[in-house]
Amino acid sequence: MKNLINATIEKNSPILKRLANNFTTDPNEKDDLVQETFIRSLKSLEKFVNHPKIVSWLYVIMKNVYLNKYRRKALHRTAEKELTLNGQNSNSRNKAESKFILNDIENSIKSLSEENYTIINMYLEGFKYHEIAEYTNIKEGTIKTRIHTIRKILRKKLTAYMPN
Repeated sequence: MKNLINATIEKNSPILKRLANNFTTDPNEKDDLVQETFIRSLKSLEKFVNHPKIVSWLYVIMKNVYLNKYRRKALHRTAEKELTLNGQNSNSRNKAESKFILNDIENSIKSLSEENYTIINMYLEGFKYHEIAEYTNIKEGTIKTRIHTIRKILRKKLTAYMPN
């Protein structure tokens, strides 16, 4: 089965690289996109090995990988802009303050239990509830509840950064 999956990857990589042109012109980013697509598809790839719609399925995964990456970048830019517009005049002070805030956020996330850390990390990386449930072997409804609870815990730990 391993050889069949490897052959499927080799056969479809050039096709996916051409399809990656829809998202980026940077050759390195195209390679990363194709690689991430195959990484995300590995769990279910054996079901699609000789399926006639494998390229369509992989393209949907690629599109979702790209959109999740784009959303994360947009969220990061928005957060930076918000920190910059908080009335601070000193650019270096903003950078230092941003670094402290990010450290506090990272430390709060790292202080979670290993299972909750995995769940929230996957959620923040853009995984869907059902993907997290499948990976952690926990029911999807429980994942939704956990994420809600984890967000409440993090909000409580980071109240100093919440607007009044």
